[in-house]
Amino acid sequence: MQSLQKIGGAAALLAAVTWLVGFVVFLGILAPAGYFDEGIDPAEKVAIIADNQAMVSLSYLVPFVVFGIVLIVLALALYNRLKGSLTATVQTATIVGLIWSGLVIASGMVANVGISRVVDLNDGDPALAGSVWLAVETVVLGLGGGNEVAGGVWVLLISWVALRARELPRALNYLGIVAGLAGIITVVPLLDVLGAVEAFGLVFGLGTLVWFIWLGIFLLRESPSATHGPTSHAIA
Repeated sequence: MQSLQKIGGAAALLAAVTWLVGFVVFLGILAPAGYFDEGIDPAEKVAIIADNQAMVSLSYLVPFVVFGIVLIVLALALYNRLKGSLTATVQTATIVGLIWSGLVIASGMVANVGISRVVDLNDGDPALAGSVWLAVETVVLGLGGGNEVAGGVWVLLISWVALRARELPRALNYLGIVAGLAGIITVVPLLDVLGAVEAFGLVFGLGTLVWFIWLGIFLLRESPSATHGPTSHAIA
């Protein structure tokens, strides 16, 4: 049991690292290059990708494919920890977590194949490359990059069960509930009209990043002799 929790803690920290890699590339390379500028042409996006192909590919491989694999381990570790409390809810949360894992892995694989394809096309037909990337980007966003409902449901349910069972630090559970709700809200169509999807997505992204780090540290530092009762975790 304890060894699985330690593995889960390491998985949570690794999940945070994968997201940090994505943030570094997207905010440190693509954003300054104008990739996210309003009204940018798809062909211009492809040109930016072609100039930074290795880093852009890494930004989809690590925060999507590697993250998805790590998430499987974390979801199973948390299921093992919480399965004695609100069993049906924990089972539902775990299934959603595994679905989220599949979605983000698929997103990363589609993106990386698309990157290779559009960079090849860009040499001969930039306009066609832009059209292809627009389609690829739409699929990637639809699978999970454009809304965070699957991740939001998983984080929310896990945090809710842990709060009710007095598992994990109370403040950590509240953070997970807020982040999870923000992720779920990103699927509301009205937010897209109001241009607020990015704001709620940012709350989910940053909130869940902190949640992963905090969760990982807690699971790794937890005493092997600790029980899963209210005394051992309520004060953590």
